[in-house]
Amino acid sequence: MSDSKNKSKSLLLTIVAIIILLIAVLAVSYAAFYYSKNGEEINRVSTGTITMSYSENNNGIYLTDAYPTTDAVGMALSDNSQYFDFTVSASMSGSTIVDYVIAGSKVTDSSTLPDEAVKVYLTSISSNREREVVAPTKISELQSTNNISYVPNGQYVILQDNFRETGSRSYRLRMWIASDYVLPETESLSYALRINVYGNMSA
Repeated sequence: MSDSKNKSKSLLLTIVAIIILLIAVLAVSYAAFYYSKNGEEINRVSTGTITMSYSENNNGIYLTDAYPTTDAVGMALSDNSQYFDFTVSASMSGSTIVDYVIAGSKVTDSSTLPDEAVKVYLTSISSNREREVVAPTKISELQSTNNISYVPNGQYVILQDNFRETGSRSYRLRMWIASDYVLPETESLSYALRINVYGNMSA
């Protein structure tokens, strides 16, 4: 009789131990699942957008019948027909980072000058004060957009930057013929560069 009682006790203890183990495993699994879901919600990334605005009729800058110019003169061009002003704005929420590229696309139908003949210079404008962002650089020396996944191929990278919060930045682009370029004697000289801005959300 005592043997059967001992067996019954052992069986009961084994069953109780198994039930406790199952409850513990289920509790840990639920806790891990709940934590994972909470984490996904807390770290959710919101989308952001990039826009470009400008007051001119065309989103670009044009050279016609120009002559070679030193950097010092080119950087100081002040007539509103000699530079292109535009604003890049970002709208976002949460912890989004929005990368953007200011790119230049040569308008081949309107350009007779080669890329190595033309320089660009980019400044930022804040409270009517200018700050250099990109030093005078020949267009032929700018990076290509071919290796940037969210920008169409065949353009030139003028600036890569990002926004970490909603805001806007104003820029001014100047363009002139490089002082070391030898002008051909019998040719109409022109160069047109269309300015585009592309945005991409990153974590």
